[in-house]
This record gives sequence, C-alpha cells and structure tokens, in this order.
Amino acid sequence: MDTVRAHQDFLRTRIFPGLDGLRCVSILLVMAHHVSGLHHGFLGRGYLGVSLFFAISGFLITSLLLRERDAHGFISLGRFYGRRSLRIFPLYYAVLSVYVVLVLLFEKGAQEKADFFANLPAFLTYTSNWFVPQEPNTRIIFYFAWSLATEEQFYLLWPGVMRVAHRWGAVAFMAGLLAISLWAPWAVETGRLDGTLMSVRILASFAAPICMGCLAAYAVHSPVGFAWVYRVLGYKWMPPLLLVLTLAAVATNGVPYGLTSLVMTALVVSACLRTDHLLMPALTLAPIRHIGVISYGVYLLHMICLNLVRRAVPGQGFAVTFLVTLGVTVVAATLSYRYFESWFLRLKERLAAGPAPAKASPAPSTAPASSPIP
Repeated sequence: MDTVRAHQDFLRTRIFPGLDGLRCVSILLVMAHHVSGLHHGFLGRGYLGVSLFFAISGFLITSLLLRERDAHGFISLGRFYGRRSLRIFPLYYAVLSVYVVLVLLFEKGAQEKADFFANLPAFLTYTSNWFVPQEPNTRIIFYFAWSLATEEQFYLLWPGVMRVAHRWGAVAFMAGLLAISLWAPWAVETGRLDGTLMSVRILASFAAPICMGCLAAYAVHSPVGFAWVYRVLGYKWMPPLLLVLTLAAVATNGVPYGLTSLVMTALVVSACLRTDHLLMPALTLAPIRHIGVISYGVYLLHMICLNLVRRAVPGQGFAVTFLVTLGVTVVAATLSYRYFESWFLRLKERLAAGPAPAKASPAPSTAPASSPIP
C-alpha cells in the first residue's frame, strides 16, 4: 500500500481496535507483578505495564485532539475535561471510598492505617505521585494511584498546550518534557539532584512514554511524518515483533527505561497504522478485548480482589493466586462497568456529540489506564 493511501485510511479510522488488546497486555503485566511480590525478572518488572498504558494514552489523546481540531477548527477544552471527568472520577472516588471503609474496619497495622489517612489528601487531589514517595520494604495502601495522578496531570496540561500552541510549539514543548522525564530520574538516581525536594519530585514525575506517545501522534498525523514512520513500522509483521521486544525488555533487568518506553511507543503506533497486521487477530479476541475495555476498573479493583483471594485461599502458588485473582477482578470490574460506570459513560457520549471526530474503541478504558489509562 502506498503511504498516501495508508495515511488517508489511518485518518479515516474511527476505531483503533488493537488498543484494547494492548491495554489487556498492560493490566496483566501489572497484576502479575503485584501477585508475585517480586522485584526482579519478568514478574518483578511487570510494573512496566503501566508504561504501555502511558504510551497508549499519549498517542490516543493527542490523535483525537488533532483530529478534533482538523474537523472543527478548535479544541473544546470544556468537552474534553467533561468527558475525562465522567470517565475517571466516579469510579476512582467510589473505590477510594471503599478503601477508606476497609482501612477503618479491617486494617490491623497501626502505622499503615495512619499513613493511609495521612496520604488521603494526596489521593483525593491526584497528587500522590508528588507527595507519597515509595519507601523500600514499606507497604503503602493505595500506592498504585500514583499512575492515575500522572495521567490526570497530563490531561490537565496537554490539551491546553495543544489549543494555544502552533504545531511546532506544541512539539517543542513536549520534546522538552520528554528530555526532563528522562534526565530527572537519572539525576536523582546518581545523586545529582536531591529526590526529597518537592520541585525535583515534580520534575521526576513526568512520564517518558506519555511524551513519546504524544510526539508519535504528531508525527503520524502529518503526511510527511506518516510516510517516514510507515516505512519503518508499517509492515504487517512489525506489531508481533515489537510485542516480543516489549516483553523481552520487561523481562530483562538493566534495560534503560527510555529504551523500553520507546519500544512500547513503537508497538502502540504500529498497532494503529493499519488494521490488517498479524497481531490484530490476537488483540481482538473477545476475552482479551473485554479485559482491555474494563481495564480501568481492573486496575482500581485488583488489589482489593488480590487481598480477598489471599484470605479465602491462602498458601497458594503464583499461578493459582494469579488466575483466581484475575477471574474475581474481571467479574468485579465487569459488574462495575455495566451497572455503575456505564451510567456516566452515557453522559460522556452526550458530550462527545459535539466535536468528537474519532474514538479509540466503543468503550474507552484506562489506564489507567491507561492502565492504567482511562
């Protein structure tokens, strides 16, 4: 297929059917990490599934906003924030309320209970990635909300930048954030910056995969950029290869985070450039796509379900605990999606009745994401 026609087909694509499958991969990696409790190897590095959510979020949100501007001449921040709020806030605050009750009634660790309520303002304001640092060998209840805080901060900042900045201004801004997101964590790790300073923690909180996803969306939105990217990532066999490389990067200690983020971003882009690639049949299998659709609920509920499974069937190995936890979590998230989230999603679709030229899937999910991404 010539690149001009491929680009036209890409811009006409209203649904990226492979993204929910990639969300499924992301959430399974995260769950496997939390079930295993390891900190090395494939299971121990499963937390990097969040990075795949981030890449999806950056690419998808930017693509949708670029298409909205092309179709209507502007980006409606009111509609964008309205849609995001209806998708993210109801379930997040409902689950956080459940955590408050569970910690009050059942948490036996006095220090863990005190820390949770001390951290509650950060959880309520989506700033836990700044105010709730991870201490070695310390249990922090609801700590996984750091990724949702990172996502929310991205949602607050980036659409406004896209609205007021010209193309190259927005690209330069995001390229600067990408440089900071790669440099600041390295500077903290090597002692060049004091990681206890709030300003440094904010700098280190930028997510490189989100930045890469945003820049990739700008690249493929342009005919010239699309042609260059398509020549590299447009082969039918490229998504399966990039998935293998992604899993290899997750499994291998010592792979630089920037390289892992780049491979994940390439996977997301390659899965969206065309709908007939060789990985698409697997990504669109009904069970895989369903988990991707409800992945936001899976992310928010999986730790509750994991603790419930450990109490109900203690002493089981990783495989049994993971499979049972996955089953319980999928049931819980499905019920949440159908009987709770769907009400707000219907309101969200009404907001989308205005300038909404494209969508990622019939039912956007997070995730968190992304994650996860919502």
